[in-house]
Amino acid sequence: MEARRAKYAGAATATAEMTDEEREEHERAEKARLQGGGMFDGPAPGKANQFGPSFKRMIGLLKPSAVWFVLVSVFGAIGVVLSVAAPKVLGNATNIIYEGVISKTLGQPNGDFPGFPEGTPKSQVVETLRQAGQNQFADMVAAFGDFRVGDGIHFEQLRWVITAVLAIYVGSALLSWIQGYVINVIMVRTMWRLREQVEAKINRLPLSYFDKVQRGELISRVTNDIDNITQTMQQSLSGALTSVLTVIGVLIMMFSISWQLALVALVALPLMGVIFGVVGPRSQKAFGIQWKKVGRLNARVEEAFSGHALVKVFGREKDALEKFQSENEELYQAAFKAQFLSGIIMPAMTFVGSLTYVGLAVLGGLMVASGQIRLGDVQAFIQYSQQFSQPLSELGGMAAVVQSGTASAERVFELLDAEEQDPDAEDAPTVSDGQGVIEFQHVAFSYTEDRPLITDLSFRVEPGQTVAIVGPTGAGKTTLVNLIMRFYELSGGRILLDGQDIAEMTREDLRARTGMVLQDPWLFAGTIRENIRYGKSTATDEEIIEAAKATYVDRFVHALPEGYETTLDEDASNVSAGERQLITIARAFVAQPSILILDEATSAVDTRTELLLQHAMAALRHGRTSFVIAHRLSTIRDADLILVMEHGDIVEKGTHEELIAAEGAYWRLYQSQFEQAASDADAEAALVTGTVTVPVEGASGPDLAEGAAAGAAAVPGAGSAPVAVAERIAESAEAPDAPAAESGDDKV
Repeated sequence: MEARRAKYAGAATATAEMTDEEREEHERAEKARLQGGGMFDGPAPGKANQFGPSFKRMIGLLKPSAVWFVLVSVFGAIGVVLSVAAPKVLGNATNIIYEGVISKTLGQPNGDFPGFPEGTPKSQVVETLRQAGQNQFADMVAAFGDFRVGDGIHFEQLRWVITAVLAIYVGSALLSWIQGYVINVIMVRTMWRLREQVEAKINRLPLSYFDKVQRGELISRVTNDIDNITQTMQQSLSGALTSVLTVIGVLIMMFSISWQLALVALVALPLMGVIFGVVGPRSQKAFGIQWKKVGRLNARVEEAFSGHALVKVFGREKDALEKFQSENEELYQAAFKAQFLSGIIMPAMTFVGSLTYVGLAVLGGLMVASGQIRLGDVQAFIQYSQQFSQPLSELGGMAAVVQSGTASAERVFELLDAEEQDPDAEDAPTVSDGQGVIEFQHVAFSYTEDRPLITDLSFRVEPGQTVAIVGPTGAGKTTLVNLIMRFYELSGGRILLDGQDIAEMTREDLRARTGMVLQDPWLFAGTIRENIRYGKSTATDEEIIEAAKATYVDRFVHALPEGYETTLDEDASNVSAGERQLITIARAFVAQPSILILDEATSAVDTRTELLLQHAMAALRHGRTSFVIAHRLSTIRDADLILVMEHGDIVEKGTHEELIAAEGAYWRLYQSQFEQAASDADAEAALVTGTVTVPVEGASGPDLAEGAAAGAAAVPGAGSAPVAVAERIAESAEAPDAPAAESGDDKV
């Protein structure tokens, strides 16, 4: 996939040798371009790997509206016929006026020419002119329609012709409007169905798919690529039918009028082909480079804005500005070249059209003078030549747009064709509320076949028990609870919920009984009340407030201007990280699940709030089977069962006291935090005695108190200071109104 995206980035880097630094920056640029969704002049660079099948499948999206598409095609064909017929009919009006004027002039004396008597028929006029030696004039008059000298302009006939022309133009415009309206409806409905398919597909994809695909690329496929398909089908495919029919109709009319003039008009085709063949590819390549430069500049700006504080801290504003100016200049040069090459196509086409117009005017005038063609037909032919070049230009411009749209369609189809998670069995039994017994039986799991993570895991959790899962990073703690939620399918073994294999249950039934609070708080755009109610859509306002009070959300909500109706912005940045976590805990609280999973749920709150949350979560866990993933061991001392994981296996299990007494893996983890707490307590004691001036941070209250007392001997001459510090820290940890101490480096 990375190779394919590099191919899309433009010809400028496709063949160039890049250093590791340049390649890394190029990847960041492409990521920024995908996430930016900016619209630039010209199509997005990139070609479909398999244009034919992808284009055919994109057209196949219109199949549900095939009847309407056929109907609109008929309307378009009729509209083209009318628009093609209009110049010919309008040419008859010119003939009526011109020949009427000539018929009136023939009856008037002119120099040596005495004039013809009124009522003289056309045949006699032609014969007389030939006898007088005016053969060229006679040939021109012979090409006229039937008339008599002195008739003048037939205004009644002219009125009918003009009325017919107006009716044709009005009818053509009406059919064109109907065609555009119906096509717009077809395209909007088609894209509506496509978006529904993509949304449904995303919900059927396994979590492992999102582990492998970048979020920016996925968002780009769902938004930018679908929008690009919409524009391609609306602007190109709908116009292609009209353009092709117009070219065919105009060619037929031009050859029916004069094959000589038609050949002159067709001389423009090779010239237009040269313009498109020479300038077009260079313009496309230049636009590809422009997109790449825009992506790199976006990456630079995003990096500078995201790390703005760091740029200020290290005084790198000048360096950042210089890099921005350099890349901005490169973008200017690339954009100027792309716009210049793109801009010269239409003037060149206009120049070719003007040359064709001159050729047609000269040859047409000579043919009118020689009587080979009528003046109105020349006028109609010039209009046809203009109608002929315009759809050709449109068809040429559609090529790049269709190529871009097909590439976007191919990326969307790759998403739609991605392997889905195994569907739930249609005969899956309905699950009734149980006690919450969870049993792992020889469970094996791996993200990739060559790297097993969990090999043979077995344990049993009784109803109402709180199970704490601890271990170093990468041990498989979060994977363990993800398996309970069936975010991933097992490689071996099975997991039982109240004696029933969860693989035989529907995911909806399983997850309806489970509440989960993640380490990274995620809130949706909306009010605080709506975010809490997300855990239970039928929750009343009283239940929401009760959950908020139990999780201490109510305490800070009243300090907000609009209380529970406070609207959270896109990133919920108008509340602190700890407050966001409290809201997510309240969301789980209001759901009242049978099984509760807390994945380091208190990591984003301060120590005092964490102590308060311990009581709230104790109430939440009452009567429920709970799994708690924790790094701070002080938060899981009261757990009924502690599972210590290393390399995907449970190496120890038991209560806090039992594991400490065993002096195994858990004891080593606990000792590492105990030593940190003691070190911080020593620093606090030294601060009291005036030996150092550093603040204490990183340990929870009970750990720090115990560490302070244990570290009394480590500070010579401190006397009873460490003991006093320990007592003060213990009081601070137990007092609800004590100042908050930020949690710090007591994690493993």
